[in-house]
Amino acid sequence: QVQLVESGGGLVQAGGSLRLSCAASGRTFSSYFMAWFRQAPGKEREFVSSISRSGGSTYYAGSVKGRFTISRDNAKNAVYLQMNSLKPEDTGVYYCAAPRAPGLVPAQYSGDYYYWGQGTQVTVSS
Repeated sequence: QVQLVESGGGLVQAGGSLRLSCAASGRTFSSYFMAWFRQAPGKEREFVSSISRSGGSTYYAGSVKGRFTISRDNAKNAVYLQMNSLKPEDTGVYYCAAPRAPGLVPAQYSGDYYYWGQGTQVTVSS
């Protein structure tokens, strides 16, 4: 069982930055591939970024590559998303996610993830 709690969202002007955090429960956090997704009003949930168990490999959606950075601290059971040069189209609810079991390497698709946080709202004004 994994519980995820996101924080760090807020209202920011275009060009600004935010850092999202996801705190995870469980003693096997370091064994889980982790990801961030987002959902804008009226749109489907979309992949933003993911990170391997060790943090050595990271993956990004094309729309955020070069602006967002995912990282993790396995000693703190946490994963982060540093978001720079924010744009109005980055607005949405951001979710932290983990697959059903440790060791799995999910595709960049929400259906491959089982555990979800409650989400944190990010609003970027123009």
